[in-house]
Amino acid sequence: MLLVDDILLAPINGIIWIAKKIEDMSEKELSDKEKIKEKLMELQLRYELDEITEEEYNQKEKELLEYLKKETE
Repeated sequence: MLLVDDILLAPINGIIWIAKKIEDMSEKELSDKEKIKEKLMELQLRYELDEITEEEYNQKEKELLEYLKKETE
């Protein structure tokens, strides 16, 4: 009877597996964007506290914004 149950529940288990994968991917994407935004805020704070030069700030900001742009596409 266990084999019959497995066969009957296979489509439902497949749908559940797909839903979990979609959820995992969306959580990862959101967390990546949040990490980039946190890095941008940290970068700005370091610049305002004169821990980095304006050139360093501009370079790193440009890199982070380009990465964020790629993540949203």
